[in-house]
Amino acid sequence: MQNQQDSIRKHYIDNLRNLTILLLFPVHTFMIWNDFGSRFYVWQGENKILSTLIVLVNPWFMPILFVLAGMSARYALDKRTNKEFIMQRINKLFIPFISGMVILVPFQTLYARKFFNNYDGSLPGNWLYFFTHLTDFSGYDGAFTPGHLWFILFLFIISMITLVLFYFVPYEKVSGSMEKMPAFGVLLLFIPVWLMYYLGNFGGFSIGKNLALYLIGYYVLSNDLIMNKLEKSIRWMLCLCVIGTIVSVAMYYKFSYYGDLWVNFIGWVSILVLLVAGKKFLNERTCFTEYFNRASYPIYILHQSILVALAYYIVQVSDILSVQVSGICIGSFVLTVLAYHLIRLVPGVRRMIGIS
Repeated sequence: MQNQQDSIRKHYIDNLRNLTILLLFPVHTFMIWNDFGSRFYVWQGENKILSTLIVLVNPWFMPILFVLAGMSARYALDKRTNKEFIMQRINKLFIPFISGMVILVPFQTLYARKFFNNYDGSLPGNWLYFFTHLTDFSGYDGAFTPGHLWFILFLFIISMITLVLFYFVPYEKVSGSMEKMPAFGVLLLFIPVWLMYYLGNFGGFSIGKNLALYLIGYYVLSNDLIMNKLEKSIRWMLCLCVIGTIVSVAMYYKFSYYGDLWVNFIGWVSILVLLVAGKKFLNERTCFTEYFNRASYPIYILHQSILVALAYYIVQVSDILSVQVSGICIGSFVLTVLAYHLIRLVPGVRRMIGIS
C-alpha cells in the first residue's frame, strides 16, 4: 500500500521545481549589484538591499532542486527501466549541456569581455578564447566556465552514478528503517550534507553536497510517512527557519559572511519547510504545472545567456536602478520564453535544449 501511495504523482514536486527555476531570473538580475566581492558577467557596483535578497534565498534555492530531483527519480524509476531512465537523462541533461557549452555559455562570456575589457572582436574569436583559456572557472573574465550549466552537468553525473547504488541498495530495502526516523532526525541530516560539501567542491559548487541532497530526496523525503511527520512538526521548523533567516541577514550585515556550517543548516531547514508548504498548498495539477513541466529545464538552459546580453545593453541606456532591475528581470523572462517557443518550432534544434 505504501509503495502504491508513493507512486502517485506528487504535483508539489513539479510546482516547487518550476517556481525555483523562475526564481533564477530575479536572483541573477540582483547578482549584477552583488556586494560579495565577486563580479558577475555584467556588474554595476554594490547594492546592499539587492544583495540581501540573494542572501535570503541562496542557502536553499539551488540545493532544493537536487532534493526534488532525487524525489522525482524515486518515482520515475518505479515506472521506467534503468535504460529508459538513462536515455531520458541523456536527452534532457547531457545533450543540452554539450550544446549549451558550445553555443550559449561562450555567448555570455563574450558580454563579460565586452563589459570589463571593451572587447570588440568577433564572436568566433571569443569562442576560440573561451576554449583555450582556463582561469578560475567563473567566466567573468571570458575564460572557460560551465556557467549556469554546472547544475545540468552535476545532475547528470549524480543521476548516472546513483543508479549503481540504487541497484545494490534499493529503496524497498531501507524504506522500513527510514520510516522510523523522527522529524528531528530528518533535521539532523543537514550534518552529512554539510560534511559532503567539502567533497568535490569547485569554487563553492560541490558535487558531494548535491549528491547527498539527491540521495536524501530519493531515500528519505520521497517517503510519505516521513513527509507526514515533517508536516506535524511544521510549527517549530517554521519558527526555526524564520529565526535562522533573520540571524543570517544580521550576520551578513555585520560580518558579510556566516560560514559553511550555518549556510547548510539554514538551507536544510528552509528546504524542509518549503517541502511541507508545497505539499499542503501546491499539490495540484494546474495550467502552470503543465506548461512549466515542459518548459522549466529549457528555460533554465537559455535564461542566463539572454539575461547577461540584455543587461549589457540596459545598463547603458538607463541610470535608474528600478528601470534597470525591472527591465533586466522582466525582459529576460519574456525573451527567454519567446526563445523557447521559437526553438520548439525547429526540430533539429529542439533537442539541443532538452525539448523532446
